[in-house]
Amino acid sequence: MAFDIDIGFASQAGKKDLNEDFVAAMLPEAGGEGMGAIAAIADGVSQGGMGREAAQTTVTSLVRDYYGTPETWDTTVALDRIIAAQNAWLAGINRRRAPVMGLTTLTALVLRGQSYALAHVGDSRAYLLRGDEVQQLTADHVVNHSDFQHQLLRAVGLEDRVVVDYCQGDVQVGDVFVLLTDGVHNLVPARRLLQFAAQPDARAMCEALIAQALQQGSQDNVSALVVRVLGLSDVTLADENRQARQLSIPALLKVGSVVDGLEVTALVADNGINVVYQVRHPGTQSLHVLKTLHPQRAHDPHERAMLAHEAWLAKRMQSSRASGHLVALSQGAAVAQAPSAFYLLYEWHGGETLQQMLDRKHRFSLPQILGMVTSAARALSLLHRQSVIHRDIKPANLHQGEDGVLRLLDLGVALSGREPDATRLLHAGTPSYINPEQWGFAIKAGGVDTEAPPEPADARSDLFALGVTLYQLLCGGKLPYGEVLPHQSGRYYRDPIPPSRLNPEVPIWLDHVALKAVARDKRQRFETAEELLLALERGASRPLTAPPATPLIQRDPAMLWKLLLGFSGLFNLLLIYWLLFLPK
Repeated sequence: MAFDIDIGFASQAGKKDLNEDFVAAMLPEAGGEGMGAIAAIADGVSQGGMGREAAQTTVTSLVRDYYGTPETWDTTVALDRIIAAQNAWLAGINRRRAPVMGLTTLTALVLRGQSYALAHVGDSRAYLLRGDEVQQLTADHVVNHSDFQHQLLRAVGLEDRVVVDYCQGDVQVGDVFVLLTDGVHNLVPARRLLQFAAQPDARAMCEALIAQALQQGSQDNVSALVVRVLGLSDVTLADENRQARQLSIPALLKVGSVVDGLEVTALVADNGINVVYQVRHPGTQSLHVLKTLHPQRAHDPHERAMLAHEAWLAKRMQSSRASGHLVALSQGAAVAQAPSAFYLLYEWHGGETLQQMLDRKHRFSLPQILGMVTSAARALSLLHRQSVIHRDIKPANLHQGEDGVLRLLDLGVALSGREPDATRLLHAGTPSYINPEQWGFAIKAGGVDTEAPPEPADARSDLFALGVTLYQLLCGGKLPYGEVLPHQSGRYYRDPIPPSRLNPEVPIWLDHVALKAVARDKRQRFETAEELLLALERGASRPLTAPPATPLIQRDPAMLWKLLLGFSGLFNLLLIYWLLFLPK
């Protein structure tokens, strides 16, 4: 559900010839309700008459570009990047056309989920009217002297880098946000705002505020923007965390057990941290996947936060282009309106994971392998565009559905930029599929293996894991660097055997793609999922060159000393033989 809000704004030149204020608001398009609504007000500052341009371009770029940022970004991150880019552009323009300059204040409000985020620069103001209280949310960035209070200390376009004030808080039904330029708030005291809130709608309140400012003798442009909250949106990550803390974890369930009307039909997985069940809805007879924490982890706040993050991320991804490659959360009649325990309920899809197919010795054809890996690469491309890193790509998390769709499973350790610290710091993933850099294995520019600090997972970590999966499918289950057991470190002291030597059906061009995807040196691997997709789609028409073989001295830096030691030992043996047995 989207925000149910009433937005109104009004702006007049007042007693000035030119109105240099600018106000705008924008609502999300269908399918993008998770981004919330944005509204902004700006007061242009003229030095040569360019204040109107500064205010208009700043507000317009902000409200439009906000919806182009990934939904997984924190709201303040999205606002900060857009404002910084606009400020850099405007500051550059001002340098080139000095002394003619255009500066502007900016106050922007985003209502998202059940919270608000406010960005502020300059001396326009934002107020929150809640019940009988009025709270000023912003501080004026002006000189602290009665004679110079009109001089701004901060403004968009003033310097190469702008410092923006941010504040966040929860939203309640009935809240009224009021954004004003100084032409209004200098003449209308904050304590009187509650009187204007009695107007029938937001637009009428704005017009009443402007009329009052002009009546009081305002000499400046006058602008007001009002947002009334009539209804709230879906829950946010903070709401998910709150629910995770409040609800209990169900005890271990058996076949036939019932949770919120859902009957357990099978235990799917139990890794000691999470438990996954297949459940059936008695009314529709539809199957679902119920995922919860193991009872032994019920009192671990970090595990609860990680599962809450997975729930939030799964909901966010349902409104993205990646949704067709993921398992969706169940909705409608299958979901209890007031769950009695903390769990996630996903849709059930018939089919098998690629690991299950490998375990039963399924023989994959080359077209089948190419189709599945191409689908997985396309899914990763869409995830990475949303700034989401899966971190556990492997055959067990790639599900080939009976409907022909390959889906990525398990977002439990994924990175989104808003994951809890426990998730971010976790050395996540399956050891055999983790890239060398996460183990602290690196290759210097000179070609020497070194030990380095472990690097965090990034998009190329997912691509390496997908490359290992491709190699495994081509080679009948064999791994490029051998199996790494839990609590072991990866071993990367040799080049992988080309898949064509283990499976003669593998063409040379696909050999090169697989070897490039799992190269020991990250500089030789694919940098983006799109690059891997392009290589798979072009195939033999534009084959890749094979990654160069690693020199012996790089595979084993001690090999030279071993050879010298061996030669020295042989020489000494020959010398001893000569001294003892040959005639003098």
